[in-house]
Amino acid sequence: MTKLDVDSSLIETLAELLDRTGLSEIELADGDRRVRVVRREALAPAAAPPPPQLASQPSSTPPAAAREAPREGLITSPMVGTVYLAPEPGAAPFVSVGATVKQGQTLLIVEAMKVMNPIRAPKAGTVVEILASNAAPVEFGEPLLVLA
Repeated sequence: MTKLDVDSSLIETLAELLDRTGLSEIELADGDRRVRVVRREALAPAAAPPPPQLASQPSSTPPAAAREAPREGLITSPMVGTVYLAPEPGAAPFVSVGATVKQGQTLLIVEAMKVMNPIRAPKAGTVVEILASNAAPVEFGEPLLVLA
């Protein structure tokens, strides 16, 4: 095996050129020798752009206060799916803000893979805030409502 003779000053110069120009990589060839310098950003996943929202639909994004820290009585989605606030289209919602609920009472439904999954109250209390919008997609752990 032959020893590779590396010109570290050339690599440093190319790295500085990357920083100055904002390029992510640069390659230099001289005869049969090639030097390639690639700048790797931190391995954070790229954020996906939010899905487009129709103007007539309320945003399914919960208020910033609901996303920041776990709140007392916060009910989150146990799965990915579509949230429904009523048992069927045109029917009254399961609960509304200010409603008193019993432990085990259905608060809303999350549909996943054509199965309607009732989300039940873990305790008796009062509905303080409904964070989900009817027929909106929800992710695992997304805040749905607050029960006090």
